[in-house]
Amino acid sequence: MIPVLTRTDVEPLMDWLALADALAEGHRRPKAQIEDTLLARGDDKLLSRAAWIEGLGIGVKSVTIFPDNPAQGRPSIQGAMSVFSDESGEIEALIDNGLVTKWKTACDSLLGARMLARKDARRLLVVGAGIVAGSIIEAYSALIPDLEVTIWARRRDAAEALAAAYPGAQVADDLETAVSAAEIITCCTMAKSPVIKGAWLQPGQHLDLIGAYTPDMREADDEALRRARIFVDSRDTTLDHIGELKTPLAEGVITKGDIQGDFYDLVTGAVGRQSDSEITLFKNGGGAHLDLMTARFILGKWRAAQ
Repeated sequence: MIPVLTRTDVEPLMDWLALADALAEGHRRPKAQIEDTLLARGDDKLLSRAAWIEGLGIGVKSVTIFPDNPAQGRPSIQGAMSVFSDESGEIEALIDNGLVTKWKTACDSLLGARMLARKDARRLLVVGAGIVAGSIIEAYSALIPDLEVTIWARRRDAAEALAAAYPGAQVADDLETAVSAAEIITCCTMAKSPVIKGAWLQPGQHLDLIGAYTPDMREADDEALRRARIFVDSRDTTLDHIGELKTPLAEGVITKGDIQGDFYDLVTGAVGRQSDSEITLFKNGGGAHLDLMTARFILGKWRAAQ
């Protein structure tokens, strides 16, 4: 019988730092083969992301996006991830999309910050107040026990509601002031145009960009890219696919040579932060290989608990 793993099954078993270790270890394996496909019927879409990593096997995450569903009382995004054996190709598990995506997304940024943020960084600014923002606070809190959290969102009531769920979190009214005061800035918005201005950035900061995931989305302006040393989770899934980098590359604001490296480079120590004064920028692009690494970790936790 193929196990079907849900948040109820696995979430109590999960560990942010252990997953970050697993993602780092996954990037020490042979480079993943990855492929995305997108089918559409008007506004309704089916996105499938596949990855094959030698030693970890095969993963396919398929997600439907039906924008009209909420009006009928149904989620707009639904899906699952299939995990297949590397040795035999047999299916090993089906895992809830929400579980994989939550832990993959936040831990992607967590691993980036663990490698690139200053070791003494304590002040985190979260820009955005959606579901990802809460996961980010939980992930960074695991890395930095005395973390100081400030939240800014376009709607103050949304920021206040998120802050209420995390005792000690503060709400900012002015984004420029909040950016200038932070040591780590993480953006998880649906912005189409930049919300972070490079002129606001201070020496030593780490800028973590999550939200932009399509060619027409951006969270940071050209000046931020010019001032920072730029890193990505994967060159293959960010440079030619996400507006955050695709647009400034096309316009000559930056070149591909300005991309210092991705996780495959970072885990070997080939690249990284060079001083406490430089600004680092990390683009979290996700990717099916990260979904597979996360799914393998989830499956391993579930099996150990049986």
